[in-house]
Amino acid sequence: MTIKTLTTKTFSAKLSDIERNWYVVDANGKVLGRLASSISMILRGKNKPIFTPHMDTGDFVIVINAEKVRLTGNKLTDKKYYSHTGYPGGIKEITAGKLLSEKPERVLIKAVRGMLPKNRLGRQLIKKLKIYAGPEHPHTAQNPKLLNIQ
Repeated sequence: MTIKTLTTKTFSAKLSDIERNWYVVDANGKVLGRLASSISMILRGKNKPIFTPHMDTGDFVIVINAEKVRLTGNKLTDKKYYSHTGYPGGIKEITAGKLLSEKPERVLIKAVRGMLPKNRLGRQLIKKLKIYAGPEHPHTAQNPKLLNIQ
């Protein structure tokens, strides 16, 4: 009586296997959290069949019209972002509405960064995200494809 064992090897992507694409996402009227989760999936590479958890297999994402992103409910007045200067009593807070009017790119960066790994891989992935408040971007040479996110 012989027992046959089936051995399948786990696929692990190599640097030569990774092909990077550029995508443009229009944030006009999109809900912040839903947009951020879709962007983080693309940055991470989870939409590709060659996804490998410990490697950067994702694509570049360009976000335009970040100033027109939408927050649901009372988040414009109730949601607060905190930072600390490092000095005693140096905590700062800003509401989402004020941050959206002053620096709309930072609202989306904070949302996407919170959905990426908290290690050196996450710091590498966030560099592939390019956010612009208006409808113009300087990355036309990369021939980005328009990505429609619901």
